[in-house]
Amino acid sequence: MKIFLNGEPREIRATRLDAALTELGYGDARVATALDGAFVPAPARPDTALAPGCALEVLAPMQGG
Repeated sequence: MKIFLNGEPREIRATRLDAALTELGYGDARVATALDGAFVPAPARPDTALAPGCALEVLAPMQGG
């Protein structure tokens, strides 16, 4: 299905957020996620369904200063 990852179109097979993160290469990375503008906490990812055309934002913490 086609989704938008950080504003860029992507084709994925996953239908749940946790599986999509694995498929997209985030695996066990500590990231923050939002789906269609709403924050999704890590424990809710396995129960969060994706739909064609949804907007997924994935943010990784940055170090430095």
